[in-house]
Amino acid sequence: MLTLAAIEDAAEIVYRSMRPTPQYAWPLLAEAVGRPVHVKHENHTPTGAFKVRGGLVMLQDFAAHAPRGAGVVSATRGNHGQSLAFAARRFGLGCTIVVPHGNSREKNAAMRAFGAELIEHGEDFDAARAHAAELADERGLTLVPSFHVDLVRGVATYGMEFLRAVPELDVVYVPIGLGSGICGMISARDALGLKTRIVGVVSDQADAYARSLESGQLEDTDSANTFADGMAVRCPSEAALAVIRAGAEDIVRVSDDQISEAIRLAFRATHTVTEGAGAAALAALLADKPRGSHPGVVFTGQNIDTEWMHQVLGGETPTV
Repeated sequence: MLTLAAIEDAAEIVYRSMRPTPQYAWPLLAEAVGRPVHVKHENHTPTGAFKVRGGLVMLQDFAAHAPRGAGVVSATRGNHGQSLAFAARRFGLGCTIVVPHGNSREKNAAMRAFGAELIEHGEDFDAARAHAAELADERGLTLVPSFHVDLVRGVATYGMEFLRAVPELDVVYVPIGLGSGICGMISARDALGLKTRIVGVVSDQADAYARSLESGQLEDTDSANTFADGMAVRCPSEAALAVIRAGAEDIVRVSDDQISEAIRLAFRATHTVTEGAGAAALAALLADKPRGSHPGVVFTGQNIDTEWMHQVLGGETPTV
């Protein structure tokens, strides 16, 4: 359990590099949903996604104790890698990122632009993650996982901002990749002593966390074929699942078609861009049974490739 003091300390680190993101109640979104809804705009960070908060918190402590020339390595589908590259450049560290073949070209370009050495390996995130561990041993790099208490402590700062700014929220929908975002929201809710219900969201093509919650044990999936690449995880984290099991009310599955419609609605109603995982919370709110009178959703990221956004705005659903 993270204390409020621990999250506030993390916020001090985060705010040296970025301002708190806004939360708005858009009237056109309220019309579509049928009741007031607040959006937490984590698509308005320096990397276009919430992950940057965790990268800053984790790498500051590492950089303070690392020898000169030290470097880190990790695996990603994009936003985690951008966060580490952004933070590594700020703290003078080397950064190597492994992505699967066929990963988003524009996310790859962004990671390189932030200073990462990019390596393509494997067919999905979990294969890339295994290769990152091998590179850590081969090159003497420090392996940064995609789920870690310091990453959660960093991203919990957006939950703290959201719940303090809009304390009347009675339910918040949060997408799940490997789990740092929803665990951060749960941690912030608990640290603030609130009763806000938290609902996780997964792709119906990558629903390992939903299956695991339902069965009571870790369950992998054979594939994760969704264009919402931030949620394309086959193998859940046991530590994240424990937090979710204790603190989330439910996990809702959404389809790629529902996510595409949510991206279109987000653009029409808020004139902001969301990637697949970034719109998943809104997709779940639209599809789910009514759970409260004042829901909140998190737009976790905006980093969608131009080609996919063109397809989505044209009424199509991208295929992978």
